[in-house]
Formats: sequence, C-alpha cells, structure tokens
Amino acid sequence: MGGQQGDAAPLRPDSRGKIRLRYTPFRNHWWHVTLYVGPRGLTTGPIPYGYTTFDISFDLLDNRLVVSTSDGGGFAFALDDLPVAGFYRKLFDGLRALGIDASINPMPFDLDDDAALDENVLHCVCDREYARRYWRVLVQVDQVFKQFSGRFLGKQSPVHLFWHSFDLAVTRFSERRIEQPESVDPVTREAYSHEVISFGFWPGDRNVREPTFYSYTAPEPTGLTAEPLEPEAAHCTPEGGTALLPYEAVRTSESPKETLLNFLESAYQAGAKTAVWDVDALRSGAII
Repeated sequence: MGGQQGDAAPLRPDSRGKIRLRYTPFRNHWWHVTLYVGPRGLTTGPIPYGYTTFDISFDLLDNRLVVSTSDGGGFAFALDDLPVAGFYRKLFDGLRALGIDASINPMPFDLDDDAALDENVLHCVCDREYARRYWRVLVQVDQVFKQFSGRFLGKQSPVHLFWHSFDLAVTRFSERRIEQPESVDPVTREAYSHEVISFGFWPGDRNVREPTFYSYTAPEPTGLTAEPLEPEAAHCTPEGGTALLPYEAVRTSESPKETLLNFLESAYQAGAKTAVWDVDALRSGAII
C-alpha cells in the first residue's frame, strides 16, 4: 500500500458518494451512503432517479469512471491526472446528458479541505499503481469480512466502504439503545444509536501512519483493553479501546486469511464479553 504523496489524489469519491446520499432512500446508520467493492473497483450500487436506476463505478483496472443506467445509457471517462473540478464537471455534465439532473453540496465533508469540489484544481494526480494496490487489498479484505459476517446472527451492516475516510467496515449491533448527549451531531447520533462492535480496514491516516485493521466497541465497556487479542502483533489503544493490527503483520503471516479472521474473532469476543452480549444466541448455526 502506498502513502499520501503531496497533491496526489488516488481516489476522490466525494461527488459520487454525495450523489448516492442525495438520491438513495435513507437506511439506518447511514448505510445508504456507502460504496461497495466490485470486481473492477468500487461502486455505488443502484441509485434510483425517477423511473430510472443508475450506478457509478470507479474502474480501477482501466482507471476510469463508468456510469450505467437501467435504460441502456451510460458514459465513461479517464481519471488520469484529472483535477477534482474536472472530475466534477465531467460527471455532472454526463449525468445531465442522460436526463439525470443531479445536484449536491460541493463542499467536501470533514476532509480539512476548504476548496469546493467544483473549484478544486489542486488535487490532480491519480497514481494508477497505488490505486490498484489499494483496490487489490480491498478485494481480499472484503472476502474475509464477508466470511466473518456469516458467523453472526444478529443485526449487522453490509461490508461497505465509507468514502469520507476510505475505511472498509462491517458493524455488529446489539438491541441496546444508547442515550447520547444533546450536543452530539446528527451523523454520530444515528451511527451510534445502538451498542456496536465494529471492524474495519483503512489505508492509514494522520494518527495511524500505515495500513491497519481495527475494531472498537462503542460505548467502550469497562475492561475492554485488558482482554486478549490475536495475533501477537495486535494491540489495543489505551484511550478509546480500539484494537489495531498492522496490515503488514497480516500480509507476511503464513496464512493471511486465518490471521485476519483470528484478529476479528478475538476483537469481537473481547467486546462481546465486556459489554455482556449473548454470544451463543448471536452465533450463526452455519459452520464458516
């Protein structure tokens, strides 16, 4: 996996994710705004617009954006060295040509970036190699997360990617509703309305400077950080109780799939034990 490179922007799916947010019917915990791993990249999945359905996909093998509609229409354009503003213009001009008069708030969400999407010409480098590496990792992680998901019988999110933070995640829920302070913002209030144990992978950020798998239980139960984790390279942050496992420890292990599954299961058991979930009742009857 590659790190950030100055003004490089391997992927900037703000516009695409916001279109899904604007036109897809609301689903609890913001599940309607996410992207999904596909066989060639990332996709919104079907988005309704009047009597038409369309989807928007990043084809990371050919490094292009592809739009398809249920009535046989569509268009595509290359992403190589395309400024964010140019991407925005090509996407919305193409949608209008298909009769889809889409509109969004062009300000990026929580990215410490003051430039509106339709004016941003600073981010204009799309490094194919880094984008493809990221996608190849996502394909493998997506498969393992889905296998892990099959072990749980309770309410659970899809395996999906949050475009604002680039983390692929899956979340398990208990039936316990969480009382939150009135000051909590609407996004957080909906996301954490119930007790959760969440699992994910992100390519790194300002706080965690390398690709990392994570898990957290919210709200954090007493004793969580004292629970054992697997493998040995996994550890828990003293504040916030987030379990972390470097991607490199998984990649270089004898069996990356089993290493990751063991980490996910140990993090779940730690959260479920300290939050007093009924693990047996929530276990799927299938052997996976």
